Amino acid sequence: MPDYKAPLRDMRFVLNEVLDLDGHYASLGLDDINSELLNAFLEEGAKFSENELAPLNRSGDEEGCGFENGVVTTPKGFKEAYVKYVEGGWPAMGGDPEFGGQGLPGSAGIAISEMTGSANWSWSMYPGLSHGAVATIEEHGTEEQKQGYLPKLTSGEWTGTMCLTEPSCGSDLGILKTKAEPNDDGSYSITGTKIFISAGEHDMAENIIHIVLARLPGAPKGTKGISLFIVPKFMTDGNGSVGERNAVTCGSIEHKMGIKASATCVMNFDGATGYLIGPENKGLNCMFTFMNFARLGTAIQGVAHAEIGFQGGLTYAKERLAMRSLSGPKNPEGPADPIIVHPDVRRMLLTSKAFAEGGRALVYLCAQLGDKVKLEKDEAARKEADELMALLTPIAKAFVTETGLEAANHGVQIYGGHGFIREWGMEQNVRDARISTLYEGTTGIQALDLLGRKVLMTQGQALRNFTKIVHQFCEANGENGDLKEFVEPLAGYNKEWGELTQAIGMQAMQNPEYVGAASVDYLMYSGYVTLAYLWARMASVAQAQLDAGAGDEDFYKAKISTARFYFKRILPRVAGHKGAIEGGLDCMMDLDAEHFAF
Repeated sequence: MPDYKAPLRDMRFVLNEVLDLDGHYASLGLDDINSELLNAFLEEGAKFSENELAPLNRSGDEEGCGFENGVVTTPKGFKEAYVKYVEGGWPAMGGDPEFGGQGLPGSAGIAISEMTGSANWSWSMYPGLSHGAVATIEEHGTEEQKQGYLPKLTSGEWTGTMCLTEPSCGSDLGILKTKAEPNDDGSYSITGTKIFISAGEHDMAENIIHIVLARLPGAPKGTKGISLFIVPKFMTDGNGSVGERNAVTCGSIEHKMGIKASATCVMNFDGATGYLIGPENKGLNCMFTFMNFARLGTAIQGVAHAEIGFQGGLTYAKERLAMRSLSGPKNPEGPADPIIVHPDVRRMLLTSKAFAEGGRALVYLCAQLGDKVKLEKDEAARKEADELMALLTPIAKAFVTETGLEAANHGVQIYGGHGFIREWGMEQNVRDARISTLYEGTTGIQALDLLGRKVLMTQGQALRNFTKIVHQFCEANGENGDLKEFVEPLAGYNKEWGELTQAIGMQAMQNPEYVGAASVDYLMYSGYVTLAYLWARMASVAQAQLDAGAGDEDFYKAKISTARFYFKRILPRVAGHKGAIEGGLDCMMDLDAEHFAF
């Protein structure tokens, strides 16, 4: 199993040099938060992730979770690591100081989430959704609900879940069946079954707070009749003390392809006591607070698996000897050359590196936008950030997980036959990565959200807001000869992106099914161009640092070299996606369903 090493230098580069978090925090009036403070957090986060979590990754995968009579036990060492996590104050980083949090903005903790996830994604699932539960209660809960649940959720003593999916409905929440019957005391009796509930039951925290979608009596059909409820595992007294067990139990845990040390539960609500959060029949609106947080968290997973695929592949490629370089021996004293000299191995390594570092820049940018949405005092600036984040979130969730899975597969391929063997860790990385393109909305769901809701339903305005930013970057750097190889193709693809969108819109006016036919290729096209913009920005910063003689030349030169690889060997993929979109709808729909045969 490869040792995980947190990529602190690259994290600092993105946070401090590309995104200028010092200036960002100053603009939001956060005078007590700066890069020096964040660097201290990064150092400690790296130690915890490398020393406490990474050693449990393979053992947790092999042991898995135990389940007996509704009780879930996590693998050896998981609970102890979680105690240290809570004692270290990590769950409270972004929490409201009123409820015991440290009051740091979301961007301050994004790198910590990446490190814990890269070191051990299964373990990171247990505290991962608690932040979404906190954000949902903060935004939509009553003062009593905030006082009763947020202190323990913020500290990490309690964890949270998101309960949406049911046996009869996956992404189509309009047909969910879970019922909520009002009680005389103002509470509700929640009855139904939820499936695929991450960390729905475990032994790491004293209480679990479920955020549950259910339907009130007489509610309108479809998504307009869904309400949101808080359902605790143990009843509470409103002051943080737990009492009797609520009527919510784990019926089973899933036997999965990957993330085996994370308990994915079937949860049965048998008249469980719940409390309405937010307005009646507006539960899906309220739940989007949670879902958007979870989608960004899943994008982090794509970065994590790309990073592990890259780190593991690089270590092996430097050590493994096989064949000779076609241009002559590079290791003449040895029996063969290290495989890193071979172009195809370099192709896979650079692809993984480009996706890990480019994905990191995109996810961290989204976190920065999240700060503005929450903290920006200027209404126009806040609205601009909100709209931009809404556009980029489905791209981050779907594109970064798809490319993260590709990078994980490259990790296996670089090892050859050894990559297929468990002890090297590369096959686990692939198995763990595979779920990321599915949960929190599949790639197809995210693609429909991007093209349908975010782009076409805004008449393209959401996209124009972003392409304008890209255009301004290209104009500002158009005369810079060092950046010509990046700026010129970026400007062309940016223009083509708008033209392609307009063409899709015209086709959709004739037949709305065209949106579904084009959506995934459109999302991937959008993802490649978005990463091209970020790689151009990173190359610009790196070149400026080299010109200024800032030192660390090897790092900056490697950044520019990777940007060059991205533009020359990865970005041309957009032509294939454009061609697929132009292939149209008819070829998908000509074959009648009954004629699909095997």
